[in-house]
Amino acid sequence: MKKILAGAALAALSMNAFAADYSDGDIHKNDYAWSQFNLMWADNQLPQQNSDHSGHDYMEMEFGGRSGVWSLYGYVDVFNLTNSDSQDIGDGGEKMFMKFAPRLSLDALTGIDMSYGPIKEVYFSTLFNWGGGNVDVDGSGDGTVNNSFWGIGADVDVAWLGTVGMNVYGLYDINAKKWDGYQFSANWFKPFYFFENKSFLSFQGYVDYQWGIDEVSFGEGKANQLKTDKGGAAFFGLYWHSNRYAIGYGLKGFKDVYGLQDGGVVGETTGWANYLSVTYKF
Repeated sequence: MKKILAGAALAALSMNAFAADYSDGDIHKNDYAWSQFNLMWADNQLPQQNSDHSGHDYMEMEFGGRSGVWSLYGYVDVFNLTNSDSQDIGDGGEKMFMKFAPRLSLDALTGIDMSYGPIKEVYFSTLFNWGGGNVDVDGSGDGTVNNSFWGIGADVDVAWLGTVGMNVYGLYDINAKKWDGYQFSANWFKPFYFFENKSFLSFQGYVDYQWGIDEVSFGEGKANQLKTDKGGAAFFGLYWHSNRYAIGYGLKGFKDVYGLQDGGVVGETTGWANYLSVTYKF
């Protein structure tokens, strides 16, 4: 479950997009760090083979920051904390999932201002998705999620939203040992209403869209198809933030998410899901 940068410092960044100027040689002047725990409830999260869609809880440690040439975002999810049989992630489901997304600033690395128009900073971007199940051991490409993404990214000034992180990647499937399509990603964090006590409401979300995926089928007909050639997801969240806490609701849309065929081997991959979260910020 990909989340969004959260916190007062990042709220300020989102409202005041500026070009990254490292001509003075100080690559650490924009450094920051943050971390938080999110207690989550997901209803109808996809992909899903369990038809009852009873929902599930999970705990998420989310973190990010900037240090010199490196920008980082990541999280670790632990699902179904009590191992409840009534939840739609139960026996046989993966217990954990991790996302790790380092980006290398080409502006800071070279000392060259690469900003142009709405583009404020340029990165060499990477992304790693790791599941919590068994890895592929026989070369078949089966097993837990084990993907890496490699590409180019930028911080882009977008009207009203402020600074939006955008990346275009090529996907390398580590299990299958092959390149398998491309992904465009964008994420934003937009405070839009401030209270007298300095807490605020934010509109935050992301879009991930994949294309050029190798189609995979185990026979004739939709029910036997594993992958289609494209797919994606978009998350739209409304959150209240204070310095220490956040409470939020998110609506997430899926369309053949991860390129998995809806109604195929893995079950449902297209639809809408609801997310509730309570956050403590460190």
